[in-house]
Amino acid sequence: MSPAERLARIRLARTSGIGPLTFRRLLSRFTTAVAAIDGLPELARAGGRQMPPSVTGASVIEAELARLAKLGGRMLVLGDLDYPPLLATLEDAPPAISIFGDPALLTRRAVGLVGARNASANGQRMAEALAADLASHGMLVVSGLARGIDTAAHIGALHTGTTVAAIAGGLDVPYPAENTALQSRIAEHGVVIAEAPLGTAPQSRHFPRRNRIIAGLSLGVVVVEAARHSGSLITAQLALDANRLVMAVPGSPLDPRCHGSNDLIRNGAVLVGQASDVVEALPDWEAIASPRLPLGFEETAPPYAAPAEPENGPEARAAIIRLLGPEPTPVDDLIRRCQLSASTVMAVLLVLELDGVVESLPGHRVALIA
Repeated sequence: MSPAERLARIRLARTSGIGPLTFRRLLSRFTTAVAAIDGLPELARAGGRQMPPSVTGASVIEAELARLAKLGGRMLVLGDLDYPPLLATLEDAPPAISIFGDPALLTRRAVGLVGARNASANGQRMAEALAADLASHGMLVVSGLARGIDTAAHIGALHTGTTVAAIAGGLDVPYPAENTALQSRIAEHGVVIAEAPLGTAPQSRHFPRRNRIIAGLSLGVVVVEAARHSGSLITAQLALDANRLVMAVPGSPLDPRCHGSNDLIRNGAVLVGQASDVVEALPDWEAIASPRLPLGFEETAPPYAAPAEPENGPEARAAIIRLLGPEPTPVDDLIRRCQLSASTVMAVLLVLELDGVVESLPGHRVALIA
């Protein structure tokens, strides 16, 4: 990849309204990010937007890269040879990630280990011991650097091997604050990953995106203590969506912190009592990664393309919004029901995403943003 193309990909990734799926479809449509940036004004006009989107400037990206390098980090871009290959198989793989540590570690067999922030002493002891045993088997333990189970998993893995921390904010904003020293240890002996730009303070909307990175890097995810409707169950669902194995440690039915993880086992998750249960259950790395290597930009949805004869932008926009709601809608169904050409629908959806009205979701779906 040329330096100009790599810079253009980062610019697209950092542009407001262009999410991971839109990024991938733009590259599918235009082949290169350089061409996509040039073509965005035409697509915006076709979708009913008068002003072209404001793509992040090259100088802004160059300043971020310089600051990242000064901190001892680097950026990996989707399409780089050292971008994590298992993560790249996700439909919504992050277009760019910043890391502290050695990217070569991200090619190793990995397992996610997540759970409750308000974990019990027994849960933390189990997570630490399980992570230490997994790391001693040569596994890379991936977690989210949160309080409770995540912290115990990272500490355990560092006893006998190494670990990866996926964080919700920027690399220079450790969270929670009490894990600042732990993050530094992981940066030195493992890898710290952030999708957000430097200086980003973690917010609630960032954590599901962080969770998909945990799932995407891993062959399987183990849940230790999770209440119903917890963030750990979101990670488990993301793992299922990504064709990863879901496992769980059983807990007391009297402890609400274990109700969600026990439900996972009841619904088919692999029951885990020791590290060997995980090692024996995990699929081969090649079964997930090889079919998608070398990395390409396969179409998972019709590419954005300007209609040959642009239809009325405002009317098309209104018609599409009327058919959408907060629940995900298949784009194919939207095209059938709105009586507009596929190219018009895709162009309007691009503009709506740039305007923060809709979001594209894996599985070729779209939803209104509340």
